[in-house]
Amino acid sequence: MKTLVDIARTGKSTALINRIAKKENIDKKKLIKLIAEGKVVIPANCKRKLESPCGIGKMMSVKINANLGTSPDDIDLKGEIKKLKTAITFGADTVMDLSVGGDIRKIQNSILAHSSVPIGTVPIYEAAINAKKKYGSFLKMTKNDIFDVLKIQAEGGVDFFTLHCGITKKTIDCLDKYPRLMGIVSRGGAMTASWIKKNKKENPLFEHFDEVLKIARDYDITLSLGDGLRPGTILDATDKPQIAELKLLGKLAKRAQNAGVQVMIEGPGHIPINQIKKNILLQKKYTHGAPFYILGPLVTDIGLGYDHISAAIGSAIAAAHGADYLCFVTPAEHLKLPNLDDIKQGVIASKIAAHSGDLARGNTQAWAKDKAMSIARRKRKWQQQIAMSFDPHKAKMSRASSTPKTKDVCTMCGDFCSMKLMDGE
Repeated sequence: MKTLVDIARTGKSTALINRIAKKENIDKKKLIKLIAEGKVVIPANCKRKLESPCGIGKMMSVKINANLGTSPDDIDLKGEIKKLKTAITFGADTVMDLSVGGDIRKIQNSILAHSSVPIGTVPIYEAAINAKKKYGSFLKMTKNDIFDVLKIQAEGGVDFFTLHCGITKKTIDCLDKYPRLMGIVSRGGAMTASWIKKNKKENPLFEHFDEVLKIARDYDITLSLGDGLRPGTILDATDKPQIAELKLLGKLAKRAQNAGVQVMIEGPGHIPINQIKKNILLQKKYTHGAPFYILGPLVTDIGLGYDHISAAIGSAIAAAHGADYLCFVTPAEHLKLPNLDDIKQGVIASKIAAHSGDLARGNTQAWAKDKAMSIARRKRKWQQQIAMSFDPHKAKMSRASSTPKTKDVCTMCGDFCSMKLMDGE
């Protein structure tokens, strides 16, 4: 079958492309060109009809992803579905199911059935869980075990895969040569590295990358090349192992693009503010302008309990410099599996960061939203302000909890409201 990239390279459009062009307020021909060049992706498995698809990349608004999923210590499918709905309600453009506990097939199928947005997974998780049940250890999984999961998830409708193809014998050697404080903090990256060391074999996802591309083509799945060597502390940021993996991912991205497969690149991680711009520029340089999917980045390691704020600071700066897609971080990061409120807080913090990035990039739709809010604020139209906020319920409750003596002002300034004074009232 022809992939979206194949079609775009003929200069033709599709209903999906037309829909995204209208949503993003971009000329259809420009969008077709960007897809053909690999600078925009639209994650959408051909087996699933998406209610709310999205475009990610150059000239698109900055998108955000929310992670959810079970753990071995907390298996509650109904709870995860509630998290899914909460994430979508507050603005998540995509959701990733990172479940590693319970009946993975049942959980994933349920999330796919209940989601209106693209769903991503990390297939190595399911492969490892299956191998542990089958052999007693995930380290005994085979290449076929991994690729069987890719095919099953693809057939089930997963829209994008995070694959740690950049964890190889060579990049592990680089890590050994240049030791880190935190080593490998990526769960999928650590699994892959452990498997390579134990079996003394090359990473199957790297060694058999052409087979990965065939599966992706068959279902028009978008590949998200995972940063298994992302820094887990600002002290490891922008080090040689991270850059070595990035360069390899760039080569793999080119192979994917040549094969007509949509691909994006994942990025760090924990980065001090003064290194964020450099990281974005390096990513765009080494990966031929592929869309950049970044976790955070967290700009400090001491924000425990408030890491969603640390990540939002980094995300806003990253988005302003060209990051296209932000993975949210919740207040529960580094502490526990997030609950419903953590999901909400993480999504909203990430949405604020994405919108801030859109403003910096000159997105006309973003500027129109701020203008509308400012006009409502200038005119003291409280209901309009509340309706346009990221969390109308919270804004409404906050407003209602403190009643001003004069209804068209707030209790911060009362009759000394600057807007009221400037209106001569």
